[in-house]
Amino acid sequence: MVQKAASRAIKLFGTETPDAKRRELKAGPLTAVLDNGGLRYIRYHGAEVLRGIAYLIRDKNWGTYAPTIEGLKVRHTKSGFTITYSATCRDSEQAISYHAEITADSKGALRFSATGTPQTDFITCRAGFVVLHPLEGVVGKPMEVMHVDGSRERRKFPKFISPGQPVFEIRSLKHAVMPGLTAAAVMEGNKFEMEDHRNWMDASYKTYVCSLLDPWPYTLPKGKSFTQSVSVTVAGKPSKRSPSRAGAALAITVGRAKGHLPAIGTGVPMKQAEAALEQADLIAAAKPASLVCQIDGRLTGQLEAIRAFAALKASVRSPVTLEIILPAGKPADEEMAAIAEVISKGKLKPEAIVVTQAHDLKSFQPGAPRPWGPSFEEMAAAARRHFPDVALGGGMLSYFTELNRKPPTQGLFDFITHTVCPIVHAADDISVMEALESLPSIFASTRAIVGSTPYHLGPSSIPCRDNPYGAGAAKNPGNGRVCLSDADPRQRGLFAAAWSLGLVAAASRAGLASVAIASATGSQGLIYRKMDQVQPWYDGANASVYPTYHVLAGLAPASGARRLETMSAAPSQVAALAYQTKRSKVLWLANLTAEMRKVKIDGIPGASQVSVINEASFAAAAKDPAFLERAGEKFRKISSLDLGAYAVTRITTVDF
Repeated sequence: MVQKAASRAIKLFGTETPDAKRRELKAGPLTAVLDNGGLRYIRYHGAEVLRGIAYLIRDKNWGTYAPTIEGLKVRHTKSGFTITYSATCRDSEQAISYHAEITADSKGALRFSATGTPQTDFITCRAGFVVLHPLEGVVGKPMEVMHVDGSRERRKFPKFISPGQPVFEIRSLKHAVMPGLTAAAVMEGNKFEMEDHRNWMDASYKTYVCSLLDPWPYTLPKGKSFTQSVSVTVAGKPSKRSPSRAGAALAITVGRAKGHLPAIGTGVPMKQAEAALEQADLIAAAKPASLVCQIDGRLTGQLEAIRAFAALKASVRSPVTLEIILPAGKPADEEMAAIAEVISKGKLKPEAIVVTQAHDLKSFQPGAPRPWGPSFEEMAAAARRHFPDVALGGGMLSYFTELNRKPPTQGLFDFITHTVCPIVHAADDISVMEALESLPSIFASTRAIVGSTPYHLGPSSIPCRDNPYGAGAAKNPGNGRVCLSDADPRQRGLFAAAWSLGLVAAASRAGLASVAIASATGSQGLIYRKMDQVQPWYDGANASVYPTYHVLAGLAPASGARRLETMSAAPSQVAALAYQTKRSKVLWLANLTAEMRKVKIDGIPGASQVSVINEASFAAAAKDPAFLERAGEKFRKISSLDLGAYAVTRITTVDF
């Protein structure tokens, strides 16, 4: 049977399941976006006041319910708008309903209130409002806090990411949106506290109802209603802003050489060792600067995995960094000795190892008791004893949050590592791309922790590598957008290619020594292979790779090249990365949005070859691993380009 052409949704997102619909709202100079019952991008005269306000219901495992919304009414008047709706959150064991009302006027006042009524005794970790402050113009800036007891104090939004809650017992928060313009958010109905959402790669500071210092989960009694509200007041006269013209080109400027690209590689999970070996030719063709493999001392099949890693290394001819997970049941030296014996039998000689222990794969609140496990010092001593001539890494195999809450002693390891994941708290398309905005804070905060120690970013992709906050990764049989799932369909689409380029670009600017993107195979992979989960279009299309493969194959050979300073006038819309090879200047661009973006390019002189991975070239790129080397169009001069939705473009200077 002839395979049908891929739909636009498959090309962009790897799934036909649509993202949530959104609606623009306006009350004079105050605007917002209605998204699944919550508000996003609350702006005043175009300046972002709040990133969002949402009423969220979580279950006993911190899972967030998707509300069923009924009776939604949006009424616009000359002075503002009013929204009302009812919603229900339920599972097989419990249910809660709530009625919400949102009002806004042209004078800069907005109120969001909700009354919840449990239909059963309802066990929850959190039920109520979340208020998100944006990062731009806010990081490290002053805020005025009024506490629930009426006391007031001046604080600052943390510059470096706070491992714990920076502010407790909150009634209101006031901050400067821009010179001459302030915003105050008053939160009523319970006490609120703030956490630094950047820990989890969210592009915001989050103020939420109740406190993590109190016992959770807790039970809301059946039939006992409760009301909460958030009122926002914007005051003052904003400074003059130069409005951007709709459709105007975004400036991309390539400047002088500064620093080098990191070593760019990919991951090979233990469970994917044999599958990756079967795809050794494709992995070798991408020329990864490193293969980040993993051995888990708690699992069976260690020898088989090590042998596969050894064979893969010999075939691909890339250095191997081996992550070692100690079971944390016996002294570190004893457990390391057992794993070292397996590695020796399997004839694998890694260039570097990273050592951790099982309990550090899970998350703990700052100051909370942890299960017994070997210390960083004990693990480092054991690793150096059994691998004396190998570079030794430490840190966390999970996310920055865990590193921030349990940092290793400076100087103990030869390099420090962690990973990132953009679907911890939200999995919609906008939130996932927004997560890239948090990377400068994450990288700067890590550098403050580790000092001058080389900094590696472990295998990172849109699907989660692991779930430090629950029993395991969330299932996603329906190919949807699911928080903390290890199988996100967007990994197969143009979306992931654009996101991955944004990740590498940010890591390059921050001076990281090494970055691993995705994994070679599997649900977090770069290379297509048939799996238990349906992969629309790919299954039966004679496809070889996903679009992200070409990001690795294009960038990895340039590992260590001189980076060129590159500025994007709108980095949240178009990511840019440039470098100098012996023969050429190379500029990569990624459209991080679903709309066409026009860019104006300065700093790429002379003739260029332009290769594009977009909707038009999607099928060819999926079927041809060497697509970037075979495709491309020459131009005598390149000064502007149109970038389609989530398109990735490589521009290389050439002799015409």
